Amino acid sequence: MGGAAKEAHVADLEVVEICAGAGGQALGLEQAGFEHALAVELDPAACATLRANRPGWKVAEGDAADPELWRPRDYRGVALLAGGVPCPPFTVAGRQLGAADERDLFAWAVELCAVIRPRALLLENVRGLSTSRFSAYRQHVADRLRDLGYVPGWRLLHACDFGVPQLRPRTVLVALREADAPWFRWPAPSPRPPATVGQTVGGLMAARSWPGAAAWARRADRIAPTIVGGSKKHGGADLGPTRAKRAWAELGVDGLGLADQVPGPDADPALVPRLTCEMVTRLQGWRDEWEWHFSGGKTARYRQIGNAFPPPVAGAVGSAIRRALEHEGAPEPVPGSGTPGAAAYAHVHDPVFRVLRSRDDFLTARQIAELAAGLSLAAVLGSLRHLGRDFELHVADCADGPAYRLGPFRAFLGQREHARHQHFAASRATIS
Repeated sequence: MGGAAKEAHVADLEVVEICAGAGGQALGLEQAGFEHALAVELDPAACATLRANRPGWKVAEGDAADPELWRPRDYRGVALLAGGVPCPPFTVAGRQLGAADERDLFAWAVELCAVIRPRALLLENVRGLSTSRFSAYRQHVADRLRDLGYVPGWRLLHACDFGVPQLRPRTVLVALREADAPWFRWPAPSPRPPATVGQTVGGLMAARSWPGAAAWARRADRIAPTIVGGSKKHGGADLGPTRAKRAWAELGVDGLGLADQVPGPDADPALVPRLTCEMVTRLQGWRDEWEWHFSGGKTARYRQIGNAFPPPVAGAVGSAIRRALEHEGAPEPVPGSGTPGAAAYAHVHDPVFRVLRSRDDFLTARQIAELAAGLSLAAVLGSLRHLGRDFELHVADCADGPAYRLGPFRAFLGQREHARHQHFAASRATIS
């Protein structure tokens, strides 16, 4: 794949997808008109799923950041770089370690744009990435994209707005080259509400003539809570933490595990049943007619399904990106693009980060509070704790107490000597 040849044929809408999982995003992007040049995935069961469903795809199995596994420069100029990079660094269950988590590949995926130079980037992750805890992290990667000539945008999308029968909020980053960005529009929600849990899987629950199936379907009269696939490090084949299990219980579902099959004709009509993998697949937005099959045992299949980006959401975002790349419709001005450098600092949501990165000297918490438009001392100290996880925070003693200066970003960006490699090697068996 020579660079010049690839640049000349970007209209073929090829995509390189990292951390592809079992194909939720891949299937949605395919339906949006993209063709996979490569899918990279760590989990063997998920790779088996991809190969079984799309035998013609090139699937690279292993650590996406391993330079021996694939060469990003071989795919220079593809239309789209996409990925569902690991979520635990941004979840409460994963302790929101962010850049300090060996599973964090978000900033590294952004850095790939410097090598691959895609026309567009699509990354999705959990809702936690959109919170104030990670405002400086988000700003840093957005600024890096602007430095590389891309126009980035963040949006919190709910799967239920795109016909998927569960809430499932996801933080989505889309960035396009400046020549294509004026044509990008975030996809509009569907005008029709999604089906309820009972409407979606009631037929499956009645498949073995359980006498309580009809009443159960009536009780399950809302969309599902967010399905939690879990990770090898945090959680197995159940429906999530205590709060999620309570929400499932209100729908008449036992969230403590998954069933191998639905209740039969002799089961108690008052039974509180468990879902099957087939039901979870439907609740994640897959349709039976797509005939997408998951490889592995029950736990492996559930983890693949539960961690997926729902295909209808991926398809909606992918279609919006495709329309932008094809310059469909009328362009709109990109805020800040008319003035060189104006957009670089336009959306700094963390006032402490804004103050520190504009100064080379040490500042006490009280000085930061004064410069941050009267922010409380407690708020400044809380923000400093967050910043210290994602950035090197230099501390010096002074007469008025500790003083702080912002240092480099801690995240893995492809550095050969980064601590990520050692931690990853030591815990690889539990990384998913």
